[in-house]
Amino acid sequence: MRDPRMSAIGKGLRRRGRLMAQAVSPPRRTLNAMPAQRQAEGAYVAPRAPRLVRSPVFVLSSVRSGSTLLRVLLNSHSQVRAPHEMHLRTVHVQLSREFTGDAMRELELDKQELEHVLWDRVLHLELIRSGKDVIVDKTPPNTLIWPRLHRCWPDARYIVLLRHPGTVIASLAARRTDPDLDEIHAEVLNYSEKLEEARTHLDAHVITYERLTADPEAVTRGLCAYLDVPWESTMLDYGAHDHGTFRPQLGDWSSEIKSGRVQAARQADPTVELPSRLQELAKAWGYPI
Repeated sequence: MRDPRMSAIGKGLRRRGRLMAQAVSPPRRTLNAMPAQRQAEGAYVAPRAPRLVRSPVFVLSSVRSGSTLLRVLLNSHSQVRAPHEMHLRTVHVQLSREFTGDAMRELELDKQELEHVLWDRVLHLELIRSGKDVIVDKTPPNTLIWPRLHRCWPDARYIVLLRHPGTVIASLAARRTDPDLDEIHAEVLNYSEKLEEARTHLDAHVITYERLTADPEAVTRGLCAYLDVPWESTMLDYGAHDHGTFRPQLGDWSSEIKSGRVQAARQADPTVELPSRLQELAKAWGYPI
């Protein structure tokens, strides 16, 4: 007669074998699985959908240009919401089936306009949660896509924040381990070229980091006039307000910004020679070369 204990052991071993085989086998495709490729949308360009936020404000700047300081000064105003870097340009939608593009086209939407609607909804949601009237996004990489922002929000307002390219280079080099100066020069040049495009093509309010730190009252008064809000002295005491967590990827997190006080800007080293194009741009921005 067969020992039932041996039968149970045999079943357990066979079950374990099946589970092991499933674990190392590639996953099976199902009918609902996302296809590897989807049909291109073609040349259709959707019309602009209505925006919930008609006139958002974008700070255009290079990295390491003091945009976090500008953010917290603005966010300290009772009518202005300036949250951490939102990185809207990395927020995408995916039309995951071949027929999705056709369905959206019937709704007068395409992939880009769907992203614009989503971006607009994010700004509107943050503005409603804050209870304020004006929203400011200060994400530096927005500078690299300023034409798209302008298409998305034709009535957007822009603050162009400049800083001496030599100081930006020095700040990036000090922040990184084993910095590649050629790579840093190329990065700063890319931002600077886009800033110059924005400065010359947009009706922007232009300020410099050096003047912001030297005379924050005068600069913030000018910003408030541009944003059509009354100036508030409490803006200068930004440390008395809640600005969220200071952490990497969301803005500056240095001890200087955490101090709650506007501190003097580091000046550019006059002995450091800039690439010729950066010299041209620095001169166009009013910096001595």
